[in-house]
Amino acid sequence: MATEDTFDVGQMRSETGRRLRHWLDDLADHPGSHLALLTTSLVLVAPIGLALLLTTQTTAQVYDLNYVRPGGLDVMISNYREVLFEFGFLRLTLNTLFIAGVTTLGGIALSLLAAMAIVFYDFRGKQLAFFFILLTLMVPFIIRVVPLYELVVTLGWHDTWLGVTVPFLATATGVFLYRQHFKSIPVELVETCRLDGVGPLTFLRGVLIPMTKGMTSGLSVILFVSTWNAYLWPLIAINTRDRQMIQVGLRFLQSAQQGTLTQYNLMMTGAVISLIPMLVLLLALRKNLLTTMGLEL
Repeated sequence: MATEDTFDVGQMRSETGRRLRHWLDDLADHPGSHLALLTTSLVLVAPIGLALLLTTQTTAQVYDLNYVRPGGLDVMISNYREVLFEFGFLRLTLNTLFIAGVTTLGGIALSLLAAMAIVFYDFRGKQLAFFFILLTLMVPFIIRVVPLYELVVTLGWHDTWLGVTVPFLATATGVFLYRQHFKSIPVELVETCRLDGVGPLTFLRGVLIPMTKGMTSGLSVILFVSTWNAYLWPLIAINTRDRQMIQVGLRFLQSAQQGTLTQYNLMMTGAVISLIPMLVLLLALRKNLLTTMGLEL
């Protein structure tokens, strides 16, 4: 056992050394590319770093231009506690998790069924139906806001979670991705399942779903993030503050003032709170997301 452990450690060190040498060789061969990547990364990370810095400061320290350093841990805890409980961000976070979860699960289910029907079944107008599904990708959401709002009001779904979830259960992006993936399944496999008398639901559960686990994970990230970052539709469809979503909740922090000073430390704290769940999700499922987008690690 000890010999095996020593071998594993040595192999890991050898692999690390090989990657380091490869990176140094690539740095020497392409210094301009690495400099551009480093500069771009710093530009992207700098606003997040500034937001994190402001969450550790008091309002007075934020406005003190000579105080460019982290504040105390007790101040940071106080900022997060105030935003989560006094401004209700804990409730908004739970609301958004629920709404994003429902739309993600519903979107995946409907996309699976729609793509399965388009690929494996023959019916009149199939290509026309798929064309109209793709056409919705070209129509900006802002154009659909007014008729969608009138429909939601007519159905009595205004200021309810039905009004903010049901319109986003159907996603053309999901149908398109699943359809392209299903087209790559060998015809022989499909014919074998038909000859064996495999029913549609059994075929979906036993063949299609296991073969699309990576695709489903990547699409889940796309749908969840898009719903999590939704702002315009929740702002229109929901009036009750306790039912609102977290991106709209950031507007509530604009009224946070200490005297005549806007409390940017609390605004940045709310922004960081809204960022953390998405960052964790993206890091956990980044490989599946890149695979879905057609990229290789």
